Amino acid sequence: MTSVYGEIAALLTAVCWSFNSVVFTLAGKRVGSSAVNSVRLWIALPALMLLNWALFGTLLPLDIELDRLFYLGLSGVIGFVIGDAMLFESFLLIGPRRTMLLALLVPVFGAFLAWAFLGETLRILEIASILVTIGGVAWVVAERTAPEGDPLAVLPRKKLLGIWLAVGGAAGQALGLLFSRLGLAGDYSAISATLVRVGVAGLLLALFNFFQGKLRGHLAAMKDGRALLQISAGSLTGPVLGVILSLVAIAHAHIGVASTLMSLTPVMLLPVSHFLFREKITPRAIIGTLVALLGVVMLFLI
Repeated sequence: MTSVYGEIAALLTAVCWSFNSVVFTLAGKRVGSSAVNSVRLWIALPALMLLNWALFGTLLPLDIELDRLFYLGLSGVIGFVIGDAMLFESFLLIGPRRTMLLALLVPVFGAFLAWAFLGETLRILEIASILVTIGGVAWVVAERTAPEGDPLAVLPRKKLLGIWLAVGGAAGQALGLLFSRLGLAGDYSAISATLVRVGVAGLLLALFNFFQGKLRGHLAAMKDGRALLQISAGSLTGPVLGVILSLVAIAHAHIGVASTLMSLTPVMLLPVSHFLFREKITPRAIIGTLVALLGVVMLFLI
């Protein structure tokens, strides 16, 4: 039986991601999602360096082994750069509702990858709990909130591309978790591991934006005081605290279980959407939330 700390860390990760998804959305409306994606890592990097220095006496984990650096760096590139880029583009093509639904494939991909490469096994009750949680979350996210006709219905190619990008983004997130697990072998510090992942991803994004001619525009976006404050708050709860907690979760719980709990973010956003964005919470949304929470309780009781 795995330690309960992994499941608790996974739930706290969902809380962090719920918060930063709100502030990143608000900032994205002001400066664009591409700028937010890059700036959040650039803000998180010095914060992680200071945290690493306070705990371990060095700004960078210079004593990291090459194989660990490879796994964590690759995890950062796949998760922060490739996976997030595909998901953000999917938001534009098919909307956040469908993208979030397809992102629930992360624990499915994660469990399969852990079985294939790490030799992990899931008991029948754990599989049932995962399915109950995924079913509840999917039922909430898949609800059609607008009675109007779907504008994407006349753009099948665009819709299909968005679906494939969302699936690819989910696979990228799961693969990033797998490489993070390998990089954390031997009880390596989750904080130093997060610093490596964010550092490699931030550097790669800076180079990519420079050669694409977008770096100056992204830096200019930081002149927007409100957007900068929102991105900063999201960076501290996302790429810093949230990612650290996610690494702790996958280090102390099955990847499939941890990924499922971290997928509760859309459910946690229901009350936020109601009070902040004035969205109507339907009976279907409430029932789906209760079903998802039932799956979480089942995970704790196993």
